[in-house]
Amino acid sequence: MRLTLPSGTPYEVAGPPNPEGARVAQGLVIAPDIFGLRPLFDDLCARLADEHGWAVCAVEPFPGQEDLDLDGRFKVAGTYSDERRLGDLVAAAEITGADRVAVMGFCMGGMYAFKAAGTGRFHRAVSFYGMIRVPEGWKAPGQGEPLVALAEERACPTLAILGGKDAYTPPADVEALRQTGKVEAVVYPDAEHGFVHDPSRPAHRPDDAADAWARAITFISS
Repeated sequence: MRLTLPSGTPYEVAGPPNPEGARVAQGLVIAPDIFGLRPLFDDLCARLADEHGWAVCAVEPFPGQEDLDLDGRFKVAGTYSDERRLGDLVAAAEITGADRVAVMGFCMGGMYAFKAAGTGRFHRAVSFYGMIRVPEGWKAPGQGEPLVALAEERACPTLAILGGKDAYTPPADVEALRQTGKVEAVVYPDAEHGFVHDPSRPAHRPDDAADAWARAITFISS
C-alpha cells in the first residue's frame, strides 16, 4: 500500500493481518537504492511481511523528484540533508507500530542505513553494499559521514554485506567499518556492487544473494 509520511515523502507498507490492533513484534524500514521506490521494493516489502510476519515500510529517497533519470539522481543526491532522509526513516519506524524496528538499505540506501544506525532508533541495521564514506560528488554540509554515525555510543549493531570487487567499498573502508566495533562486515570476494537485491542486474549472484539474505534475516531476528 502506497501512502505518504507527514513530511510528504511516499512510502510503501506491508504487514501481517492484525485484526485486533495488537502491536507487531518486529518492524523493518527499508531505504531503497538510487532508483527509488518501484515494484521491486513493493514486492520485497510484501515478501518479507508475508514470510516473517514483520511490518515493513520502504521510503522513497527522492520525494517530489521521482521522475529523475539516473544522471539526475546522481546530481541531486548530495542536496538532500541527513535531517530529511533520516527523519523519514525514523518516521517510517513509527509507522510500523512494532515493538522493535530494524533498518535495511541498498547501495545509496545502504549508506543511509549506516547513518540511521547512529540515531538510536533502530535495534539492528543491515547495509547491502552501502557507501562507507560519502562519495566525493555528494559531499555537502547536510551530509554526515557513515563512520561518524556508527561511532556514536547509541549506534545499534550493524551487518554490512559487501562485494570484494565493489569500487564503492574499498578494503581500507571495510577495515574502518570493522574498527568501529559496531559492525559485522561480510565480504563476498567475487561480488560486485548490487549483487543481492535485484535479480535483473548483471551483477546478481544467486548463491551469494541467498547466503546474504539468510544472514540478514537471522541478524534482524536476533
